[in-house]
Amino acid sequence: MANIIVKGQGVSRYFGAIRAVDGVDLDIRSGELFGLIGHNGAGKSTLFKMMLGLLPLSSGEINIDGESVSGRNFRNVRRKIGYLPENLALYDNLTGLETLHFFARLKGADVQQCAAKLERVGLADAANRRVREYSKGMRQRLGFAQALLGEPRLLFLDEPTNGLDPEAIREFFVILRDLQAQGVTMILTSHILADIQDRVDRLAIMKNGKIQSCGSVQALRETVNLPLILEIGGTVTVDQVAQMLDGLPVASIEARLDRLWVKLPREAKMQALTRLMTIGDVQDLQVREPSLEDVFFGLAE
Repeated sequence: MANIIVKGQGVSRYFGAIRAVDGVDLDIRSGELFGLIGHNGAGKSTLFKMMLGLLPLSSGEINIDGESVSGRNFRNVRRKIGYLPENLALYDNLTGLETLHFFARLKGADVQQCAAKLERVGLADAANRRVREYSKGMRQRLGFAQALLGEPRLLFLDEPTNGLDPEAIREFFVILRDLQAQGVTMILTSHILADIQDRVDRLAIMKNGKIQSCGSVQALRETVNLPLILEIGGTVTVDQVAQMLDGLPVASIEARLDRLWVKLPREAKMQALTRLMTIGDVQDLQVREPSLEDVFFGLAE
């Protein structure tokens, strides 16, 4: 994954006095599953549209697969790109299959692949139903199917799990991992941080049009340096744990149902674990890392 497929330098987009994207530098590696998160209005969708060549840059430069998005050769690159916008416009009177035929013709893709794409996203049984009969989740899966037309090598997915139930979300990420194994690069945004924290290779956090931080979830955890939770199971008491951890910078020890929760800084983790393992009444010990939501609020606020 050493090759950079998307490179942005000093990327900005202004709407009058509003700086929707403000001096963004960003490298995305070939074959990577990359997340882009931030508050509403942080600039994620605007950045997406500039990377797709749908919005001109106010300043800076974006290159995809070695071509500038504002250059005349970018049309050839765009044929290898799939895009699922946050709000995809669909024609209610068309069936699911007719919808994919329509998008395939727009993309210059083979219409013979449309039925297979519907099957891949779990809509084979609804192929001949009109879109007006589709639920929100089915519409989202249909939008995903159209993004897969033409066997793209780069996918932009803006809030792709909107309206999907937990099973559909799991199946969605199974498809993404299959695509990644084939060398496809994927960039996605999501407001549901729990869905992506263990699934993306790296992510960037945006605020007010700027990239606040970028890296793997674990690297961002270490950057923020939030406390860890040691969750202890067994017959051990708060007093026993407090005595064993005496001298360490423990923030708190709480009893929660049948478990004890010890909050402490990351740098004290190994010392604490070593000491706790010597207590015979400890029957289970788990380390709870800060969630991506914790990291997000730590970096974005």
